[in-house]
Amino acid sequence: MEQLINKGKELLMNTYAQFPIVIEKGEGVKVYDNKGNEYLDFVAGIAVNCLGYKNDKLIAALKQQLEKLIHCSNLYWNEPAIEAAELLVEHSKLDKVFFCNSGAEAIEGSLKLARKYAKKNLGDNKNEIITMKNSFHGRTYGAVTATGQLKYQKGLDPLLPGVKYAEFNNIESLLQAIDYNTCAVLLEPIQGEGGIRPANKEYLKQVRDICDMNNLVLIFDEVQCGMGRTGEMFAYQLYDVKPDIVALAKGLGSGVPIGAVIANEEIAKGFNPGDHASTFGGNPLACTAAKVVLEEISKNDFLDNVKEQGNYLTKKLNELKDKYEFITDVRGHGLMKGMEMNIPVKDVIKKCMEKGLLLVGSGERIIRFVPPLIVKKDDIDSAIAILGSVLEGEI
Repeated sequence: MEQLINKGKELLMNTYAQFPIVIEKGEGVKVYDNKGNEYLDFVAGIAVNCLGYKNDKLIAALKQQLEKLIHCSNLYWNEPAIEAAELLVEHSKLDKVFFCNSGAEAIEGSLKLARKYAKKNLGDNKNEIITMKNSFHGRTYGAVTATGQLKYQKGLDPLLPGVKYAEFNNIESLLQAIDYNTCAVLLEPIQGEGGIRPANKEYLKQVRDICDMNNLVLIFDEVQCGMGRTGEMFAYQLYDVKPDIVALAKGLGSGVPIGAVIANEEIAKGFNPGDHASTFGGNPLACTAAKVVLEEISKNDFLDNVKEQGNYLTKKLNELKDKYEFITDVRGHGLMKGMEMNIPVKDVIKKCMEKGLLLVGSGERIIRFVPPLIVKKDDIDSAIAILGSVLEGEI
């Protein structure tokens, strides 16, 4: 293992602070390193592997598609892309889909679509986009500009012009940010990298109303919180607020790289042929994965399990909170939970890994829980037992 890691350090750019293990395979909600050590995975590729590991239906569908066609240009139609788009439209109640390869690309496409639509329909001056402080939208240039955290923007000046920031869950801050040039508002219904911070329901309803009154495009970043993660297919369904554009990725392919932009009919008219493209976007292999994911999530008992396990996880985390004074909050929806502490979480996560539990932070003092959506109570009990044993040492 050490030899392989050292080779990786020689060959790969130093962009990640990686743990000293090499993940080799997975099954269900567990992964195994190349020494055979078993880990209960509550990271799931950071909210990606929604169907868990070694899912029979996903593997069978991908094998079948591999034997037929992996990729073709978007100069031509392909059946898996049409079928996946049909399912997204059906469940989102929106109208048009653009496929890409990642969450950052989905955000870039959403920003471009909003500006294209606004300039075509509302005037050339309509080019300003308001995003939220403490948000995270990706690492590409437009996405990192839209991200309301300075630590991700360090050393990248000058950033994309025409982006300003408002306070999340603060309607007055949004109202103050809107001016004659504003064309769109972008936010996460649940801030992910910003600490698992859900929007208030009344706040989102007010944002929708304000966008309607001011002819603004409302964009929801559901890259992390979408695809069943909250117990609903889309997080905005928790709030009964329908956006104009939704950006998706992560869980959409359950490990196969794919992203998507979904928009209503009117906003989608902002794009004409040549306005936007993605060489690999919508390729048959990735869209086959998305179709399987959408079919599985839409089954009646699947989202019920997410809600049930999410409630159970909240209960168990709150039991830890009642026991340890340094745990200050437990929040989130479904299987997207955050536990905030008044101590740094880095060492806690490291010690949990050493005991066979994979966790991920969300900032310096928040542990994020985003396991595969197939997780069961026994898995949660095992995870809480490991976490509790580690926290016991923090007293």
